[in-house]
Amino acid sequence: MSRKFSIILVFVVLAAFLGYAGWKVLLEPSDLPPEGFARGNGRIEADLVDISTRLAGRVSEITVREGDLVQPGDVLAVMDTTELQSQRLRAQAAVASAQAAVTVAQAGVTQAEATLALSQSELARAETLNERGVVSGEDLDIRRTETRLAEAGLVAAEASAVAQERAVDAETAALGEIDARIADSTLYATQAGRVLYRLAQPGEVLGSGGRVLTLVSLGDVYMEFFLPASAAPRVQLGDEARIVVDVMPDVSVPAIVSFVAPQAQFTPRQVETEEERESLMFRIRVRIPQELVAERLAQVKTGVRGVAWVRLAGTDGSVPDWPEGLTPPVATVLPAPQDDAAGGN
Repeated sequence: MSRKFSIILVFVVLAAFLGYAGWKVLLEPSDLPPEGFARGNGRIEADLVDISTRLAGRVSEITVREGDLVQPGDVLAVMDTTELQSQRLRAQAAVASAQAAVTVAQAGVTQAEATLALSQSELARAETLNERGVVSGEDLDIRRTETRLAEAGLVAAEASAVAQERAVDAETAALGEIDARIADSTLYATQAGRVLYRLAQPGEVLGSGGRVLTLVSLGDVYMEFFLPASAAPRVQLGDEARIVVDVMPDVSVPAIVSFVAPQAQFTPRQVETEEERESLMFRIRVRIPQELVAERLAQVKTGVRGVAWVRLAGTDGSVPDWPEGLTPPVATVLPAPQDDAAGGN
């Protein structure tokens, strides 16, 4: 009995195995993408941006919290500027003093011009009187020397005025530098994003380049995935793509191929068989159009996993149309955001 039972058990197991294999081959739906299409797994990603201080100082205020959505131009944090404001007052006084010195120097130029004009007039009179024998040659030489001294005095006065004007420029530049430091003490968002980490608190003293916040930049939202060597060369920059995230399997998001790796990411050993060449994988990046991201900014979440679909160009450069029956189905836009008032909340 035990031997017959064992034989029956073997036949039952064998039949079950053959039945399962037949179901896998004949009845289970194929998971392969349609002809002319390729897909790869990835996740929604965006670049991380560190909001850092340019100068060492104390954090005066942080206006955002983790998870907040920020727009370009929003104030994120303010550094203490008490010392810089004092330096600015000192620089303003230096500019005023230099401008006063310019006024004095310009008055000196006017005085030197008058002295030169008087000397030239007296020299002309002395030359006329010398021709008549009224003024001696010695007096004429004195007038000529006085004229040359007046000319030199005018040159010196003009040079002093120019020097004082340049001093005003230098003091004004110093004031502008302090103003730039004060402006840099207010940290702004340069692009739309979401606060990921708050790395400092008001009252903390940070060094130059100290990080205050980390933002997830929503200006460039993309998904990266890998395609085999047999498919990657048929994908071109600018090609249309679709992204289907796991949390919304019935909706696909339009995207554009923005990067195709120029070389394989994984390289097999030197001797390559045909099967090994299939292990060569190329990194592909598809980017969601920025205007679409801007319309659905509050809905964008990074780290969400999904599938990216691309169309493969034929030998003649043509690409297939997106089929109606593509699974997951293809849509052209994201679903419209729900109205909070409709929910009664």
